[in-house]
Amino acid sequence: MDARTLLISRGMRAFGDGFVSVLLPVYLTLLGFDAVRVGAVATSTLLGSGALTLLVGLVAYRLKRRSMLVSAALLMAGTGIGFALLHSFWPLLIIAFVGTLNPSSGDVSVFLPLEQSILAQAVPDRGRTALYARYSLVGSLMAALGALTAGLPAFVVGRGLMGQEQALQAMFLMYGALGVGALGLYRRLSPAIELATSTQHSALGASKRIVYTMAALFSLDAFGGALVYQSLLALWLFNRFHLSVATAGTIFFATGVLSAVSFLAAAPLARRIGLIHTMVFTHLPSNILLLLVPFMPTLSWAVFLLCARSVLSQMDAPTRRSYVMAVVTPEERTAAASVTSAPRSLATAASPLLSGYLLGLSAFGWPLVIAGALKGVYDIILLLMFAHVKPPEER
Repeated sequence: MDARTLLISRGMRAFGDGFVSVLLPVYLTLLGFDAVRVGAVATSTLLGSGALTLLVGLVAYRLKRRSMLVSAALLMAGTGIGFALLHSFWPLLIIAFVGTLNPSSGDVSVFLPLEQSILAQAVPDRGRTALYARYSLVGSLMAALGALTAGLPAFVVGRGLMGQEQALQAMFLMYGALGVGALGLYRRLSPAIELATSTQHSALGASKRIVYTMAALFSLDAFGGALVYQSLLALWLFNRFHLSVATAGTIFFATGVLSAVSFLAAAPLARRIGLIHTMVFTHLPSNILLLLVPFMPTLSWAVFLLCARSVLSQMDAPTRRSYVMAVVTPEERTAAASVTSAPRSLATAASPLLSGYLLGLSAFGWPLVIAGALKGVYDIILLLMFAHVKPPEER
């Protein structure tokens, strides 16, 4: 029952992240922000998310998980309201830092480690990867639907129902309303999600070394990935091919659906070849495709490669989460999820700013080339370092 509740809440949040990631650069540009300032706001969201996620991981073993999730949902509601009502750069930069806004269609927020650790204890080891695959599937499908919904403001404006700025503000208010809905779901979670009273004196114990090593590696991958977060990829498509918001939303809907379908193959593939091999042998080809996208002469070819990449690029998400939870003790899971997630956000903090700067210099797509190369290096190092470290179900 608790797992189902978390899957529903994940879907609600992903829907909001889906349309916000597409509309954020449009809204900020409408407010008069240049590409560098758009990148700065995205950077601020990542810095804030990383800091808060790390803090939660360090104190989570002392606090109630339900209370922390409820507080995070309240923060999400406040973030949507703040972006709808404020229009100046510095106030929005601050809200981006302390709030839950996500420039990606994926989950980089404080919710992730809390939900991840709860899900890990909801099923036996052999069912863990499949549950994470469903969690990722729901998130990807709803984020894709959210991206498609990003065309709603243009429809409303076209019908003369309201101005463009008002339509975009309404979407941010919808984001806040989704936070209120998530709050209601979290309040229904049972006491079974809480850990038994622990005598441990620190968040991480025996697994500290492997968690820190994985955190460093995941950060390299995340730094590259943040160069092409959906908001920035949308900005590149706008600049290179002069797309409308509705067209960009349709493209991201397609790539999101393809990513979601791939999640269904992650669990059976992991059972056949192992978690680490599934992560690397699907992720590396996707990064080669990403690197090639800017060299495509037409929009059709660029979209084709983006779609082909989406079939493979996210199969490592449920397997990565499952692997982290498998190699630590139950008491360390929330901390491990936070320590491997927070540096990802912190490492990506400079990426949107760098990406925005590069996109301001040229429409070629250098962020995509750099991202593909860095993420490919991560795949090779991960295989060399962890292929021999087996989770319980593979021993």
